[in-house]
Amino acid sequence: MKLTDLNRDGGIGANSLFVQIGDLNILIDSGLNPKKVGRLASPDLAPLRGVTLDLIIITHCHLDHIGSLPVVMREHPDTPVLMTTSSRIIIERMLHNSASVMLRQREDENIPDYPLFTHEEIDRCAKRFVGLPFGHAKKFHTAKDEIEIILHRAGHVAGAAGVELRHKHRAIFFTGDVLFDDQRTLKGAEFPAGHFDTLVTETTRGTTERPADKSRSAELDRLVKSINDTIQRGGSFVIPVFALGRMQEILTIIYDARKFGRLIECPIYASGLGMDLADYFDEISRKTKHVQFNRGIIKELKIKPTPRKLNAGEDPQQNALYIISSGMLVERTPSYTLASGMVGHARNTIGFVGYCDPDTPGGQLQLAKPGDTFLFETVHVKAKVKARIERFELSGHADREQLVEFAVQTGARSVVLTHGDPPARAWFAEQLATLMPNARVLDPVPLQTYQV
Repeated sequence: MKLTDLNRDGGIGANSLFVQIGDLNILIDSGLNPKKVGRLASPDLAPLRGVTLDLIIITHCHLDHIGSLPVVMREHPDTPVLMTTSSRIIIERMLHNSASVMLRQREDENIPDYPLFTHEEIDRCAKRFVGLPFGHAKKFHTAKDEIEIILHRAGHVAGAAGVELRHKHRAIFFTGDVLFDDQRTLKGAEFPAGHFDTLVTETTRGTTERPADKSRSAELDRLVKSINDTIQRGGSFVIPVFALGRMQEILTIIYDARKFGRLIECPIYASGLGMDLADYFDEISRKTKHVQFNRGIIKELKIKPTPRKLNAGEDPQQNALYIISSGMLVERTPSYTLASGMVGHARNTIGFVGYCDPDTPGGQLQLAKPGDTFLFETVHVKAKVKARIERFELSGHADREQLVEFAVQTGARSVVLTHGDPPARAWFAEQLATLMPNARVLDPVPLQTYQV
């Protein structure tokens, strides 16, 4: 097998792997880098030029995995796109939202490259999207060769899949983004045990050691207590969330806490793509049984839409809970604007519940100390950090020890490291070299082709 990482910057971003197995050319994911804009945010597709791309496989619908998919499909107009049944329900809504955001960015930020694709193009692409249930083997063949594909439940987010490929006598496994622990809305990963010749694994949490006392349930308790304490102090609590998955998970957690009398009464604000996706999660829950989510909880919680106009640097003083995107406080998002007004007041709390890239405002704010001056550059707000900045270990990614354990039991001859910052990959490389001395551990340089 030949493998080329098309994510031009490495790390976590425009995730896309070009895999050549026998006579088959397969692309796994085609994302966008959330920290970049224009064409530089997409993978480098040059290695695909002049190549007959036989199949595209999508592991899940976060934009760092699908955000440039229509661009690839435009350049390869006959290539089918395979994903799970649940992802097939979500993917068009995610892409349409991305197109709308790019149109807005073109006007607001003068980015001439945008949009990278149009709403009409997404509608045309959709005819080539194929949904496959978890655990069902599908044979895909060309005139010259054949491969068997099985998609396995990966936790992480609705529809997320680990990808098993079988070619002749060889077995290859791609973890995609994975979470082995159960979430409130989603069961954890169910990956096949036993041997694989090659394992391609995510490494997101390679620098994060979970303390023994920080179980998921203990972190949920801590989150609810922190919300109660903040509201009782007269402050507001903002939870920055990813619209897909984390918004619906947090809504369900809040509903459970309120139902059992553990959450204080207060206004709850939420809006945007995450609320729209609640309808899709409800549909997935009814059709596939792989998600546990009921849209009725939104009405029962009496959730109010976040005000359309949030003023940068202004504390709304609503003594309320806000559940809004983006999860990393990316510039020009509601959570970024709201945080710029809340961070300067000791009564407030900003509570992070997922992964934050260290280079994003969310990652930088978590490193700030009380009393530090923090600059919200794009809205021209400078504030002293007086609010509580808390992090709750509720990541949608597996603990590093769990991933190493899975890798070791595969007995793979080769392990390829993906989806992680350089220090995270370095930790995995060191551990796997010790625990799998006979395996080749590869941290691919972007755009270099490796024989694996």
